[in-house]
Amino acid sequence: MVEDDPDAVALAARLQRACLAAGRTVGTAESCTGGALAAAITANPGSSGYFQGGVVSYANEVKRDRLGVSEALLAAHGAVSAQVALAMAAGARDAVGADIGVSTTGVAGPDGGTPDKPVGLVYIAVADAAGTDVRRHQWSGDRAGNVTASVVAALELVLQRVETA
Repeated sequence: MVEDDPDAVALAARLQRACLAAGRTVGTAESCTGGALAAAITANPGSSGYFQGGVVSYANEVKRDRLGVSEALLAAHGAVSAQVALAMAAGARDAVGADIGVSTTGVAGPDGGTPDKPVGLVYIAVADAAGTDVRRHQWSGDRAGNVTASVVAALELVLQRVETA
């Protein structure tokens, strides 16, 4: 489990200290990580001081209805895309009332990949009042490894956002 990964837990603890010091809150929107990002964040005592909550949005209908991702965006780019990751991150902010939204969407594996969107392809995005950012990753691990790598990358991206604000 990702919340047992020492890198993820250490990054989440660092994120917690940074958010509490800056008075910033975080919300998550997860697809391919299935709640593992929120689990890593809440593995640290005191995370309720900055973590507002999250939405696990495997289905496109949940992305649309809970996160406000438009049907047109999903149809044009697919759920595994930079555009949808950005919309999910913004939707996370709105859904839970957080200062910063972070999202993950991708193909964790072992199945579900296509030539255009292979297993291990993940987009991670952040959104806050200053704007948005998205990163594309291509992991080469198994399902658990791809999920853990995505959680670590998401924590690093949010931490970078908080520390440079």
